[in-house]
Amino acid sequence: MSKDYYQILGVSRDADAKEIKKAYRKLAMQNHPDRNPDNQEAENKFKDASEAYEVLSDPDKRALYDQYGEDGLRSQGYGGVGNIHDIFSQFGDLFGFGDLFGARGGPQRGEHLRYDLEINFEEAVKGAKRDITIQRMEKCETCKGSGAAEGSKRIKCNSCGGAGRVQMQQGFFAVTTTCPHCRGEGSRVENPCKTCTGKGIIAKDHAVSVKIPAGIDNGSRLRLRGEGGAGTQNAPSGDLYVYLTVKPHKKLKREGIHLFMEEKIHVTQALLGCELVVETLDGPEIITVPEGTQPYDRLVLKGKGAPEIGSGRKGDQIVILDVVIPKKLSKSERELVESLAKSQGVGFAPKKGFFEKLSEKFAD
Repeated sequence: MSKDYYQILGVSRDADAKEIKKAYRKLAMQNHPDRNPDNQEAENKFKDASEAYEVLSDPDKRALYDQYGEDGLRSQGYGGVGNIHDIFSQFGDLFGFGDLFGARGGPQRGEHLRYDLEINFEEAVKGAKRDITIQRMEKCETCKGSGAAEGSKRIKCNSCGGAGRVQMQQGFFAVTTTCPHCRGEGSRVENPCKTCTGKGIIAKDHAVSVKIPAGIDNGSRLRLRGEGGAGTQNAPSGDLYVYLTVKPHKKLKREGIHLFMEEKIHVTQALLGCELVVETLDGPEIITVPEGTQPYDRLVLKGKGAPEIGSGRKGDQIVILDVVIPKKLSKSERELVESLAKSQGVGFAPKKGFFEKLSEKFAD
């Protein structure tokens, strides 16, 4: 069933960012796993609230959800917030000083990565698959991500007692900060792996296949879960966010799901009608221009536009006709046009010869 994120957080559909944040904080604290051990119902509520917050706190995701629901989000590559560890990593520092969820040492989720990808107009409208290469932190193969050399092991950090954080006194205030000895991990290795110097992760190039949904537009963002940097101590990897820029088309312009183009036709073609071959993303298409066409009349090619994300409906391609009028006519051409004007009862300015113009000048 489709989730109602507003109902999950208990806010109205016009709630502002402050109300959404406050509602999420309240629900997250009520259903926090540390406060509800072995309570699957509380954990599910915690995950649902976090997913609702991630969508409604992001203006782009919220607009997409309001218009198309969860289908619209999925079409952009969104797949939810993941597991509890993902939520701690993503939202742990959103609520001011300190950690909303408390200090948590030990394994740390990998970092999220960004990749800017330029795609063609056709790829955005029809969808595509692109292969890219990124550099990311990956699990060290030598130590299998543990950070320890063979025969060695991890032991609890003596400085922080495994918490990953230490408290320091500054005047009247006690400040909690990341443990400098274990860098917040809560443990250290007796004998570090020489390949990764004890980190358990190492930088490598990584090939990723990016599926671009049909109908996506300029400025969209795709989320590839687990394709970011590797976590420490075998913690989950981060995500890869692919930001899309769409190259303009030489003839077509896009407005939502509809495509627009301009075609020039001669005035005689507008008067008499004709057939034109126009370009579409599916190949050349023949259209019929009716006789008596007026400047900037529009012809519609049904279903030749972009698909609407979340519904499957396709837009149209609209051809705007620009009637071209010759600036100069030969004598015979003028006679033909004058004959047409007379038959239509239309007045016109007679063309004056050289001697007529000369005599008028001397008469002045």
